[in-house]
Amino acid sequence: MGALLSVWLCNREDSSSLSSSSAFLPLAVPKSSRLAVTLNSFPVDPADARSHWSPVHRSPHFLLSACQQEATRSPVELSSDGVRAEMGVKSGLHVWELLWSPNDRGSHAVVGVSRQNCPLQASGYNVLIGRDSQSWGWELKTNQRWHAGKSLGTYPRTRRRRQSEAVEDFKIHTKATLSIPERILLVLDADAGTLGFVVDGSFLDVAFRGLPLGVELFPAVSSVRGGASIRLRYLNGATRDPPALMALCALSIRQFLGQKRQTEMDKLPLPTCLQHHLLSTY
Repeated sequence: MGALLSVWLCNREDSSSLSSSSAFLPLAVPKSSRLAVTLNSFPVDPADARSHWSPVHRSPHFLLSACQQEATRSPVELSSDGVRAEMGVKSGLHVWELLWSPNDRGSHAVVGVSRQNCPLQASGYNVLIGRDSQSWGWELKTNQRWHAGKSLGTYPRTRRRRQSEAVEDFKIHTKATLSIPERILLVLDADAGTLGFVVDGSFLDVAFRGLPLGVELFPAVSSVRGGASIRLRYLNGATRDPPALMALCALSIRQFLGQKRQTEMDKLPLPTCLQHHLLSTY
């Protein structure tokens, strides 16, 4: 019963909360119950240490803000430069927010994850995150996935969608690359060994599988653009356990209200304990 409820809630969330004008909507896949609840939970404190870029594990051409949440690349020629988060994870499902203006990306703008000893500086202009076996990266300009120095094809990929109660095949041609907006959510499931991304509210499916289990993995970026500025924020996470029924109920209520009516929760005829739970987790 709980599994059926989870599937129903996730499908309902995918069909009700996404903007029909988004170019990413046709590429969206249903979120797992863990991911749906995590994305709809109140974010952790912005000052959380998991929101910090590492002052040690970075190219010398990346400078950090005083709060360590923003990394800015110096205008250096013929250099590929990277930086990773100060804290990594070995287990659980985790979501980080990356803010990177499309105007400050240039070529070889990569977001992804790395192991602890991933190289973070190289000569010339290259894809740095994904260049070796220690990292996995999504190049934003070409939409290519990179690992071990090889392109693994474009992301997101094709998928089947159900429309008007009939199953149809939609072939999404990614030869015309997608323009990726400023805000990207990085979704790392360290229990399953997968990495995916959320753009414009759409989960674009898993980009990488087979990431090492039980090994500390860190959000990481690389750039060749002088002045490129990337902000990092850890939003939330979940254990491998299924979401609690209370969390699933809260998710359903928020979806029923919609984004414009979130402030009207106190008007619902709900038990006091559930009212408090809704207000404390959003």
